[in-house]
Amino acid sequence: MVSRLLLVAAAVVVLLPTPASGQVEQTSPAGPPPALVKVALATKVHMAPTVWLPGSIVSRDDARVAAEVDGRLVSVAEVGTRVSTGDPLARIDDTELKILKAEAEAVVLRDRAKRQYAEQEFARLKSLTGKGLVTKSRLDQARAERDAAHGEWQVAKARLDGAQDRLNDTIIAAPFSGVVAERYRRLGERVSAGDEVVRLVSPESLEAQVHIPPASLPHVTLGTQVRVRANPSQTNAQVRSVVPVGDDRSRLYDVRLTLQDMHWPAGTTVRVTVPTAKPKQVVAVPRDALVLRPTGASVFRVGEDGTAQLIRVDTGLAEGEMIEVIGNINPGDRVITRGGELLRPGQALKIMPDQAPR
Repeated sequence: MVSRLLLVAAAVVVLLPTPASGQVEQTSPAGPPPALVKVALATKVHMAPTVWLPGSIVSRDDARVAAEVDGRLVSVAEVGTRVSTGDPLARIDDTELKILKAEAEAVVLRDRAKRQYAEQEFARLKSLTGKGLVTKSRLDQARAERDAAHGEWQVAKARLDGAQDRLNDTIIAAPFSGVVAERYRRLGERVSAGDEVVRLVSPESLEAQVHIPPASLPHVTLGTQVRVRANPSQTNAQVRSVVPVGDDRSRLYDVRLTLQDMHWPAGTTVRVTVPTAKPKQVVAVPRDALVLRPTGASVFRVGEDGTAQLIRVDTGLAEGEMIEVIGNINPGDRVITRGGELLRPGQALKIMPDQAPR
């Protein structure tokens, strides 16, 4: 049986055709197909060297609201309570002030009656003066008594207004809309005028705060654009104010930033890019265009013949999604931002339709 199988195999080998003498078998591949890629243009932009400095999200409306009169607290808003402008944050016992107001009202009534009597008396004596029944000195005395009564009535009214104001101040009202962030006093405690009771913070009027060193102060002005990051997200911001007075201990300067997109609540720790020198003009490409290898950084550029050209570059300044490249890359060059991971120099390219140059 085995010998029969060997004879069949030998016959099959004999029947297979063999290439003619001098011919070479075609085994070379036709080459890789065009690679589908996305491209972007290298651009000339202004960039400045920056450092990342720690900052935080703060509220422009952040107040420690204090009592304005002495007394015992009969109510205090709980932490987390949302209030509108004018809403009560706390109340002080007003019993004593109500008594003082009632006394002031009584004095006003008394002095008003005295004023009216003095006016009537002066008018009566004045009518008699023309008949020779009242001397001029008596009329002058009546005039003085009338004026004094009027003055006493005015003082009494002012004291009543003061008593009413102090009574109104027993209600500690919210100066703006916000959230009660802290309570410094508790129900039943006695407070004096000026004692802090609650901390009120507005969660809407937020901004970023960063303290910068003296070296960066000349390069940070109103309107300067920076980046603010709180992992994993980041956003653009604009300098709203610069306080050119350094802290006595840290020697740092307070800078406030208006955020374009607010993602974080007050108290969030962030990092801010702060320029350390004047901006300069550079050629920049998207970060996605960089090809990082052990030998260094490179960029694939679309050649005039539509093939991939690998250009060795050095990197420099960075800002947002753009990074400076130093090498044979010029403004307007098309660089590959996606699809270049497996590219080979000289490989044909097919640019995605929505990325094709117009």
